Amino acid sequence: MYQANPYPPETNAQPPYPPQPYVQPPYAPQPYAQPQYGGPSGGNASGVWSSGLCDCCDDVPNCCITFWCPCITFGRIAEIVDKGSTSCGASGALYALIMYLTGHACVYSCFYRSKLRQQYTLPESPCNDCCVHCCCETCALCQEYRELKSRGFDMSIGWEGNVEKQRREMAMAPMPQGGMTR
Repeated sequence: MYQANPYPPETNAQPPYPPQPYVQPPYAPQPYAQPQYGGPSGGNASGVWSSGLCDCCDDVPNCCITFWCPCITFGRIAEIVDKGSTSCGASGALYALIMYLTGHACVYSCFYRSKLRQQYTLPESPCNDCCVHCCCETCALCQEYRELKSRGFDMSIGWEGNVEKQRREMAMAPMPQGGMTR
């Protein structure tokens, strides 16, 4: 007996073969450029902060350093955000000087939060950058520090140390053997 055609009458065509999974082409080394952290695992590319503003206790040692001497944390953040164009010491000293003279180093540090957000397309949350820094400077610095850490930076070695670390990792990366495979 005749069976009805299970496919829609307007196309009356068979479905294509099952789709094949995408296979990423083999790794090809690229000339070295500035680190695109990310870090080794690709980091947080989703456009959201890796931790909340009030998650300071997620990194207790940094929380303590930031509470007692925020110029150290700020200097480390500034060196990474500026990609080594300013040193940790110079940024930290300027932060300390502004804090000593005006008591409002948050006016300076909020600009670095904005730069960090722009570099990694992070949202301006929970409110604008200046409000975050003026209301809770310590929490803001801790969050920025954790964000850079989650993106693969070793904050204690600075920008040049991270560049050298990435060079070593790229040199040690296994190269695929052979040609095209199926």
